[in-house]
Amino acid sequence: MQLQAIQKRIYQVRGQKVMLDFDLAELYETETKRLKEAVRRNKNRFPIDFMFELTKEEFEGLRTQIATSKRGGIRYAPFAFTEQGVAMLSSVLNSDKAIEVNIAIMRAFVFIRQYALSHKDLTDKLKKLERKYNKQFKDISEALNYLIGEKQKQIDFEDRERIGFKKQ
Repeated sequence: MQLQAIQKRIYQVRGQKVMLDFDLAELYETETKRLKEAVRRNKNRFPIDFMFELTKEEFEGLRTQIATSKRGGIRYAPFAFTEQGVAMLSSVLNSDKAIEVNIAIMRAFVFIRQYALSHKDLTDKLKKLERKYNKQFKDISEALNYLIGEKQKQIDFEDRERIGFKKQ
């Protein structure tokens, strides 16, 4: 299972990284209807921090991220599964394919988390450099603006309309 194919199916909803039921059903090679049935039968295994149902507004917002829809119309709002929910889902489905896909999905979540942490370190370093050099560049910028302003004042003075007698 390709890591990139899974990463493309991980979305940001309510501040959490989630996968949607129809994407998971496709990966597990089952129908979305069957996946939802298994979840409803085991509702106590899926607290709100493991799985939640999207609102219409949330799903409409995600449609812009999902390139094409092979699903036609969707009658019910999809379920969104967090990393823990995906892990629980494999135990509910309990098939070899579910276990195989689940391992690949867990690796994708771990990769994204590691990438985000390394990205955060780089962002922090850039902000420190920016603060350090902004002070120096601010001083230089102020000096240049002052010089440009003085030059403009001189040009304006020379180009002013003269009053008085004109020499012929």
